[in-house]
Amino acid sequence: MKQIVFATNNAHKLEELRQIMGERFEVLSLADINCHEDIPEDKPTIEGNARQKAEYIREHYGYDCFSDDTGLEIDALDGEPGVHSARYGGVAHDSERNIDKVLRLMADVPMEQRTAHFRTAICLLMDGEEHLFEGRVEGRILTERHGTGGFGYDSIFQPLEGDGRTFAQMQPEEKNAISHRGRAVAKLVQFLQAL
Repeated sequence: MKQIVFATNNAHKLEELRQIMGERFEVLSLADINCHEDIPEDKPTIEGNARQKAEYIREHYGYDCFSDDTGLEIDALDGEPGVHSARYGGVAHDSERNIDKVLRLMADVPMEQRTAHFRTAICLLMDGEEHLFEGRVEGRILTERHGTGGFGYDSIFQPLEGDGRTFAQMQPEEKNAISHRGRAVAKLVQFLQAL
């Protein structure tokens, strides 16, 4: 069984990937390879951040690796928060502050101009080659939170596909079926299964 590192310590994402990829690959986490340092993410694009994390693991630990990065890009905010999505409110991974800032900046934006999309980039470094996979989902930003599931901006993002619920109102399997990350992962898995 081929080993491959997923450059994450997010247990939920890791378990989901292990289930999807089945028994052909042993998917290792950063903890599994004793990587406990903060991996740099200081590139100007989500593709650059995904590549940077994967290259760090290959360079310092020698494993084939894949890494992801995701951004919410809002048209009325000229593509923000984008690559800064996780720390848009000023503190890394404080979803409530991030959402508060978006809602404040968009307070006067009419519904028809609240278009946005989520984008996930996955960078795979395997056998000396680099492969990029992207997933994208179109939607709009609501004026207030709806739902308690999910994470990040899920409670204010309403995908155009679906029945009008936000990602935070969906069950995980419903969200994964149409989400940006789900689509990028599906491309990654299709590529790996074809090897």
